[in-house]
Amino acid sequence: MIFMLEAYIKKELWHFDLDLSLSIGSQIMVLWGPSGAGKTTILHCLAGLHKPSSGYIRLNGRTLYSSREKIDTPARLRRIGYLFQDYALFPHMSVRQNVLFGVKGNKSDFEDHFVDPVEMLNSFGVGHLIDRFPHQLSGGEKQRVALTRALAASPELLLLDEPFSALDKNTKTRLRKELKELQKRWRIPFVLVSHDEEDASFLGDSIITLPKGKS
Repeated sequence: MIFMLEAYIKKELWHFDLDLSLSIGSQIMVLWGPSGAGKTTILHCLAGLHKPSSGYIRLNGRTLYSSREKIDTPARLRRIGYLFQDYALFPHMSVRQNVLFGVKGNKSDFEDHFVDPVEMLNSFGVGHLIDRFPHQLSGGEKQRVALTRALAASPELLLLDEPFSALDKNTKTRLRKELKELQKRWRIPFVLVSHDEEDASFLGDSIITLPKGKS
């Protein structure tokens, strides 16, 4: 299957009107720009956490949102993984419980993308932490666990919001390489938000610059 995301998003914000069109296949697209440019808002619209003022979002032939057709698919049904900036791990759950939270025992319709979450934790080098809690993890370990949780539900699109902002330089350099290899294995679109030019140039197969929320 060839994975494809197409979107046109207009969103009225308090300080400007966001106006963006994008099209991406099985690649990494980076949304690059300063704080306040609307990057996270775009991810929220794609994920179904915010509703655009108008436009459309299509993923692999499915219309997830259309102002014209009055379609607004709930976030839980969009098959989109989201790695939040602070990783958003549940503090009262172990690594195992966090990773299994979004799986609910259902296999993906795309069998080649179904993975055993425990095996994925092992592949990321954090399998030995499976019974620990988030407060017992380093920043890099939290990121790997959060990535595993996002991918365990077999998404058709992965959104990443400033995934390296809380990491030291050596960890960031290592995890950038891991993320690039991960996308090559999964072959689904990744949309990554960053204000770091080095992250954008290393990871981005395509880069959209958002100085004023328009592209």
